[in-house]
Amino acid sequence: MLFQVGGDGTRPTFFEMAAAQQLPSSLRAALTYSLGVFALRRSFLHRILDYEDEFYAALMLILEGHSLRTTEASFAESLYGLKRKSVRLRFRLNKGSGLEKRQRILSVVFLVVLPYFKSKLHGIYNKEREARLRESLWGEEDQGFDEADFFTEEEPVVSRGDCGDQELSVRVQVATRIKKFVAVCYPWMHASSEGLSFTYQLLYLLDATGFYSLGLQALGVQICRATGQELMDTSSRISKIRNHERERLRGPPWLKTVQGALLTCSYAVLDYAQTGLIAAVFIFKMMEWWYQSAEERLTAPTVYPPPLPPPSPKVAKEGIPLPPDRTICALCSQKRANPSVVTVSGFVFCYSCVFKYVSQYKRCPVTLIPASVDQIRRLFHDT
Repeated sequence: MLFQVGGDGTRPTFFEMAAAQQLPSSLRAALTYSLGVFALRRSFLHRILDYEDEFYAALMLILEGHSLRTTEASFAESLYGLKRKSVRLRFRLNKGSGLEKRQRILSVVFLVVLPYFKSKLHGIYNKEREARLRESLWGEEDQGFDEADFFTEEEPVVSRGDCGDQELSVRVQVATRIKKFVAVCYPWMHASSEGLSFTYQLLYLLDATGFYSLGLQALGVQICRATGQELMDTSSRISKIRNHERERLRGPPWLKTVQGALLTCSYAVLDYAQTGLIAAVFIFKMMEWWYQSAEERLTAPTVYPPPLPPPSPKVAKEGIPLPPDRTICALCSQKRANPSVVTVSGFVFCYSCVFKYVSQYKRCPVTLIPASVDQIRRLFHDT
């Protein structure tokens, strides 16, 4: 049993499959973040963010449907040069490995519909958990959210205690029961789903199965690398399909021209949607990083160097001269005891000496600057 790290022929490696699986969620996070930034200046984008799950599901429904129809691969798989092939050949009349129509439809269900419902259930579970947490902290009177929020986006105009509206009462009861059921069952459902996903991924890594997930095995579909010949066949098949669609156009010549132009534009948008979306998000993040760095440089406070210390006060001609040794008091010519400073000049003396002098002459002994005894400060560390 070998680890599938380097790949074997058309079999994708585990890392290719993991990257293809994580790409849609990464793309969704990037799109949500980008719309959130643009919504700061364009308020109408908040409506898209309010229906984030629905908007992303509709976008992926278009992209996944187009990708499966043209390349027989999902949106992320086609970006990595992968394709899907059917392994239920005994039910097919021909020996080709292309996908059946039923498999394409079910692939869209597994890729778009089921993740959408899982996201909605996850949101309901989080709201119910927050409501229960607030209820445990603040009591039953503090309800976290209205029971009808999941079904109606607007606030109910009828209170819960109003017995006149039986329909709303039944609706609230049903919504409450559904949310309680989701709160109890969703953790087990999520744990089971993640456990099965981990099991299949581990078996795929150990080369014990050819299916990367339970959904692929249920569909009877395996993922393989697309060869050069298959890519050429896909291009020719796409050209035939589009030529056939153009031939089916009906109406006057000018209407056919308009319809053909619209088809060409739609084909171009869908063909370059994969790289276009990823490139747009990448460019947006680069521009955001660039402008954010420039804004930080402009708005950052200017750091100035510390100011130079003020010059030492000059000794007055009539003042007491300073001794050469700084530890000697200029008044008593002895080593300073209980050193104290005159704040108006900064010179240090013995406390008793300077207190007597300032009390008598009302000035600094050295600079003769006017001072008072209130401007004498005790020094606890004399150097």
